Amino acid sequence: MNLRSFIRTSRSWTLRLCLPVALLCFSAASMQAQVNEKPFVTPELTSWQGAEGRVVPSGRVILKGNVKVLGPVVDRFVEDYRALTGQELTIAKGKAKAGDFVFAVNKQVKGEETYKLQIGQQIQVEASALRGLAWGAQTLLQLTEQSADRSLPCGIAEDKPRYELRGFMIDCGRKYIPMAYLRNLVKVMSYYKMNTLQIHLNDNGFKKYFDEDWNKTQAAFRLECDTYPGLTAKDGSYTKAEFIALQQLADSCGVEIIPEIDVPAHSLAFTQYKPEIGSKEYGMDHLDLFNPETMKFVDGLFKEYLEGKNPVFRGKRVHIGTDEYSNAKKEVVEKFRAFTDHYIRLVESYGKQAVCWGALTHANGDTPVKSENVIMDIWYNGYANPVEMKKQGYKLVSIPDGYVYIVPAAGYYYDYLNCQYLYEHWSPAQVGGVKFEDDDPAIIGGMFAVWNDHAGNGITVKDIHHRVFPAMQTLAVKCWNANKVSLPYAEFNKRRTALSEAPTVNELGRYGKGRQEILAQAEVKPGSTLEIPEVGYGYTVKFDLTLNADAKKGDVLFESDHAKVYLADPQTGRLAFEREGYLNQFNYRVPKGEKVNLSFEGDNKATVLYVNGHHRETLGALTVYVVKPSDKVNFQVENAYTSTPVIYQPKDQMHYQRTLVFPLAKAGQFNGTITNLKVLNYKEH
Repeated sequence: MNLRSFIRTSRSWTLRLCLPVALLCFSAASMQAQVNEKPFVTPELTSWQGAEGRVVPSGRVILKGNVKVLGPVVDRFVEDYRALTGQELTIAKGKAKAGDFVFAVNKQVKGEETYKLQIGQQIQVEASALRGLAWGAQTLLQLTEQSADRSLPCGIAEDKPRYELRGFMIDCGRKYIPMAYLRNLVKVMSYYKMNTLQIHLNDNGFKKYFDEDWNKTQAAFRLECDTYPGLTAKDGSYTKAEFIALQQLADSCGVEIIPEIDVPAHSLAFTQYKPEIGSKEYGMDHLDLFNPETMKFVDGLFKEYLEGKNPVFRGKRVHIGTDEYSNAKKEVVEKFRAFTDHYIRLVESYGKQAVCWGALTHANGDTPVKSENVIMDIWYNGYANPVEMKKQGYKLVSIPDGYVYIVPAAGYYYDYLNCQYLYEHWSPAQVGGVKFEDDDPAIIGGMFAVWNDHAGNGITVKDIHHRVFPAMQTLAVKCWNANKVSLPYAEFNKRRTALSEAPTVNELGRYGKGRQEILAQAEVKPGSTLEIPEVGYGYTVKFDLTLNADAKKGDVLFESDHAKVYLADPQTGRLAFEREGYLNQFNYRVPKGEKVNLSFEGDNKATVLYVNGHHRETLGALTVYVVKPSDKVNFQVENAYTSTPVIYQPKDQMHYQRTLVFPLAKAGQFNGTITNLKVLNYKEH
């Protein structure tokens, strides 16, 4: 009996299935069977035909069809299912039995990302390609983690995205993003059916924060480079092997990596390396388009990653940048347009599709720029008018700055996206002030972005992820479903938070359901390992501490791969914490010979210390001003001249963050004892 017959006769069939326990399909506890409503997953299923009853998986997985297509999907599904449930699935051969997971290649399912899900006697996912199978697997996993007994609701879904490109761009140039995080990010994106990760490999900070000196200004190119030894950033980079492995992981997860080398602006990393190709007129973050050495340099850079049988850039698309160059003179505009056309064609000569930032309204001129089969990220309509770019033939990705740009703690754009507004009003068809139809073939998808403009502002990768995750869940819905959503935002927001980031990912450090104590330990021995590696924002960590001797500078209380809490920091000997090179000190030294109770509370705004139940200090954001010599005024005090800063430009400021995801992986070594450790997933005060 197929599932459509089952739906027509679901009541009698469900009753028959409930009798033999081996068939594992049961009706509601009340024995009054009800047709299942559309289950909650993110993004929302585009169609659902509910049936009666639920199925408990048997623990077996059956493959039907091309193993090369099915293998990567099923291997990851088995791994993720184990991470979610603790249960080991068995990949079996032969005829499917009741409760089996069945993954089948079916060329009759149209669309690379479309999949059919049938939950009845078996739990079957059918698709014609890897991505469709992967998305079906993620739906099953999301359903599983919401079910205490791991049972799944009977019914049929045919699910497919409204937009073919659904993505996220991360700025790794201004801030190094470790490869371990990028690998987790790929898994998170896959879990929410976001299929494109654009990695912005080079960029630079703003000169005003670095003494108005280009040579001091932060700049980085993050990829190993043999053509130009010494170009690769010293403060964090990716080897070619690491970058290839990331793309291979992404492929198996249904996610495409689009690497971006941003030229001819945002290019200070290249001009610091080779100053003669920097523009003396428009700033050293601009390449000199009139110097023949410039294109020789950039040609060599792209070729290194595109040449050969196994190039470093393995995907079908490569981003060439071309954003925000000066348009002060017509001859500059024409050179910019020729530069853009050249790199579109260079990328295409290696069999790749070129992607660029929208800038050709800003750089409106006579020099032709290839548009056929070229993708353009439309971020600001003043730089590229989307209606005109559509007429010229570009395929457009909607990434409007006024809706979907995150610039952490900068005070402009968004610190956190307005997810409610996006959920209720936005789709990729909305490009700035221009609204297309959701089925307009010129709009191939939507993205959101994190720009780390304020290099050195104390923001960590944990802080970035805290901003990215709710946006990822929301934009996943809007790029998959557009405006066809059935839940009000309040309900969606409540239910999305119950889902994990991905089955093997917990970057947020979330533990427990609701407000609860998640760890209690009577004594913590120096150097011992604790049960959880860290606890994320909205926490309390408290314990009694007794020192037998004065603490030594550098003594650690707790640490993880991401942070350290110092008993005595290496500089001053005070209680402090460090993460990603940022050291933040409390104005407190732990005395020897007496028991003190320390309590730390942290969220995405501040880290707070309590000593013996009394508030001691809050380390929140610090506003740091840029002061130029011209902004100082001299005045006389008791016949002596001195100076004080006068801030004429309040925009020239940075909001330095002092947040902490509390590390708990390991206790440090020091002469003392920690007792009565308690970790809460909420703040007591």
